[in-house]
Amino acid sequence: MSKERIAIIGGGKMGVGIGQLFATKGHEVKIVYVGNDMERGDSAINMEANLNFLAANDVIKKEDIPDIMGRVTYTPDIEDIADFADIVFEAIVENLQVKQEMFKKLDEICPPETVLASNTSALSITMIGEKAVHKDRIIGTHFWNPAYLIPLVEVVKTVHVSEETVNKTYNALKEAGKHPVVVEKDVPGFLANRLQHCLFREAISIVEHGIASPAAVDEAIKYGFGMRLGIMAPFEVMDSCGLDMTKAIHEFVFPDIEDTHEVQKLVTDNIEAGRLGFKTDGHGIQDWTPEQMKESTEQLNVKLIKVAKALDRI
Repeated sequence: MSKERIAIIGGGKMGVGIGQLFATKGHEVKIVYVGNDMERGDSAINMEANLNFLAANDVIKKEDIPDIMGRVTYTPDIEDIADFADIVFEAIVENLQVKQEMFKKLDEICPPETVLASNTSALSITMIGEKAVHKDRIIGTHFWNPAYLIPLVEVVKTVHVSEETVNKTYNALKEAGKHPVVVEKDVPGFLANRLQHCLFREAISIVEHGIASPAAVDEAIKYGFGMRLGIMAPFEVMDSCGLDMTKAIHEFVFPDIEDTHEVQKLVTDNIEAGRLGFKTDGHGIQDWTPEQMKESTEQLNVKLIKVAKALDRI
């Protein structure tokens, strides 16, 4: 059975990562670079750098890199994918109007059986496809960065999507080695970001109320339940320890847990002071040295590979 041909709209970090993923699994890939000619060159350079990194960490074989790169072509013309793609993954700027116009165009030029997927991490998939006619083939596929390392892809249903589109998308991702999960409703934050930012909200609240320092909060997660989450997540934990115990803890703790619906003061005060984190020389909620920022950034993917290997997820 032949593999689906994959088109990527956008040659940035996420687009390159998604294209690389499918090319590594033997798919023909065409990347539409929506910027200038430099983006096309940068896309190829970045993909090769990613592949060399994976080879250096024994994830792929170095001798396979030319073949992987050879499965990827680049074009500035969106019309070039019309008769090529079985699935199109959009990975352009997070702007609703821009995405709506892109999906309107894709819907016009691609055959009705072509799946049109958006990699947005925040915007409503239903709204993104609002200007399209064939809304049944539009779906969300939220990859996590880096797309070629994090197994999860959230497959987000709209109110219009067909089960055929859901199944085709899910199966293609599964075959490519990803771990897709279906999100039944198109809600803000989808699934994983809702969970992640609930944790962020409570972490911020703990610091604001003087319960612990930012460093202590991070350490409590990294060296505590964060290590367990990749093996045993909430529902498994609750069932294993007993729902009666869960109920007792919730009755005592829930009244005291943060439930604000506003962006918290610790965040807004730092923004107003020009403290944005790594992008402002390491001045954020905490202060980071250049060495600490470099280690954090450079070691993330190395450590992700170690974890993925340990959990047999790569």
